[in-house]
Amino acid sequence: MLVAAACCPCPPLLVPEVASGAAGELAGLRAACMDAVGVLAAARPDVLVVVGPAEQAGRGPHPQGARGSFRGFGVDLAVRLGPADGAEQEPEPGERELPPSLAVGAWLLERAEWDGTPVEGLGVGEPLPAERCAEVGREVAAGARRVALLVMGDGSARRTRKAPGYHDERAAGFDAAAARALGAADTAALAALDAELAFDLQAAGRACWQVAAGAGENAGLRGALLYDEAPYGVGYFVATWS
Repeated sequence: MLVAAACCPCPPLLVPEVASGAAGELAGLRAACMDAVGVLAAARPDVLVVVGPAEQAGRGPHPQGARGSFRGFGVDLAVRLGPADGAEQEPEPGERELPPSLAVGAWLLERAEWDGTPVEGLGVGEPLPAERCAEVGREVAAGARRVALLVMGDGSARRTRKAPGYHDERAAGFDAAAARALGAADTAALAALDAELAFDLQAAGRACWQVAAGAGENAGLRGALLYDEAPYGVGYFVATWS
């Protein structure tokens, strides 16, 4: 059963070493993410599942201790998903690296000094239909174990002319609806987000939010919106369900 969730954006710029001289611009977002992870810890889950958007190679489950890095963003910084089991070991042949969204999630957990609670990762493909997203969420939350979710995903990347996808007048309305739903733990509203519109607006978090919606059905959780801004023309939201 789902006992808590935290929804955070996943830009690599969230990591100060990646942002470099611009690190201070996202200080407020970082602080909100830390507060959200604190809500997860307070729920005392049996397992934490980190969910994030992923390209084909990174989709599916990732075990505790899986490695990721920010070398693709010019920074020699490595992370691991949750507490590492035993001594440091060399990567196994063919071991999959965490997709960037889960690497950012792993970095947040390291920064928050996440305790020994087991951590799992799940990379979700952006094209996954809403119905299947809900099914995946129900599967994650099924059973007697107390599950918490750390849901990584950004809103529209087309909020302004300087945004990565340039400006689209529909972006502000889409993000406002998503922020309201996340802040209210409104699983029905999240499930109703238009996947085609989200794709047009380059809203990478849509599928992951709908996984959370499936997991949170009938869980009776209450939401709080901690952050809703669009620096760099991209919608970033931080919300907690508890």
